[in-house]
Amino acid sequence: MNRINQKMQEDKKLLSLYFTAGYPELNNTVKIIKDLEASGIDMIEIGLPFSDPLADGPTIQNSSTIALKNGMTTKLLFEQLKDIRKTVSIPLIIMGYFNPMLQYGVEAFCAKCAEIGIDGLIMPDLPLAVYQDEYEAIFKKHNLKNIFLITPQTSDERIKEIDNASDAFIYMVSSASVTGSKTGFGQEQTDYFERIASMNLKNPQIIGFGINNNETYTQATKETKGAIIGSAFIKHLTENGADTISDFVQKIR
Repeated sequence: MNRINQKMQEDKKLLSLYFTAGYPELNNTVKIIKDLEASGIDMIEIGLPFSDPLADGPTIQNSSTIALKNGMTTKLLFEQLKDIRKTVSIPLIIMGYFNPMLQYGVEAFCAKCAEIGIDGLIMPDLPLAVYQDEYEAIFKKHNLKNIFLITPQTSDERIKEIDNASDAFIYMVSSASVTGSKTGFGQEQTDYFERIASMNLKNPQIIGFGINNNETYTQATKETKGAIIGSAFIKHLTENGADTISDFVQKIR
């Protein structure tokens, strides 16, 4: 069974963290992953930096820019992660954009992910229909879960299509804004969380965007399986470096 599916079966609320590979320093990637697992994180999104990250706010955009300047590439990320499963057991997801994957070669990219122990991919700019028509068979061949995003503006009909096409979890974007732009959840987000919960989808949901402390984590996980933190963690790395990860995690849970 895929590690993501195993994690979703655990009787607990999950906390997943996102960080940009190659940031703050080029060779921080493996250290950050190991420290996150040691701090009790349930799942990790490894951001593959891209020059035009449309869904990301300024904090993550800046980390991508610096990571690229540091020399991070798809090939280097795979090289850094080649032995990661010797020491890390929690689910690992690569979050990126489709262009670098296409440039690498979709089949080759997926094969490499399977080889090093990646469990899933989040590609926000890969449309559902294109995925199903052209790439779903490749993902399944390599036991990779493709994670789809929904927003408060996504119709119920579309959400059901995504639910039917999914076999891991659904990434619930808390608002229509980019990452890092919210400081809390208002009534609109609360209504959205309750609406999705009432749909009784077959896949669990994990909320991202706008989670930065214990209060927002608790709000986000009331109706869902877990939450993903990105911008707040990147800010922590920017201000404190990669040696104080456990301090950040303790403030969330």
